[in-house]
Amino acid sequence: MKVIGAGYGRTGTMSLKLALEQLGFGPCYHMIEVFKNPQAADWWYEAGCDPANANWARIFEGYSSTVDWPNATYYKELADAYPDAKVILSERDPDQWFESTQATIFKNLPPPGGDNPFGRMVGKVVGELFDGQMHDRDKLISVFKAHNARVREVIPAERLLVYEAVQGWEPLARFLGVAVPEGPMPKVNSREEFAATVAAHGAPTSITSPS
Repeated sequence: MKVIGAGYGRTGTMSLKLALEQLGFGPCYHMIEVFKNPQAADWWYEAGCDPANANWARIFEGYSSTVDWPNATYYKELADAYPDAKVILSERDPDQWFESTQATIFKNLPPPGGDNPFGRMVGKVVGELFDGQMHDRDKLISVFKAHNARVREVIPAERLLVYEAVQGWEPLARFLGVAVPEGPMPKVNSREEFAATVAAHGAPTSITSPS
């Protein structure tokens, strides 16, 4: 593992995933990888129940970087498990972030848990962060800000890049010690693209699509 993303979903994580892969740090793990492996949701639930003893090697086998949820919840444990990996905190305006979550990943979100492995995982690794109050603006923004502040406290400055996708290639490439690619930075998964992805894949809940 060479790069760990500490930013929550809907902070440009899909664009960051594609950028990291273009820069040579792929494959990059993202929530969409959970849907490709029927066992992954159970693995993440187990990791969430006991992060200190999680089998990260099993979850991330074959991957060189990771962004988005579920991993953002456990950035500290991952940073400890992979001490040579660099950490990227993807951010955006808190109010814009909240509005984006409500229009995409948290829209029409059913109660997590039950017998569905994905529901149990979401409840553990995402829902518990917000005490299940997924539509409470003040709650979500408070947790979002606290998380971002905590990452800055926990991760040494020389190991951390605080990044917004609008900054483009230069700070990302410089931080990772690689050349700036030609062409624009990937910019994908707008609200409209998100909705189209959900429709195309027939996802049963909105959180089951990329963020």
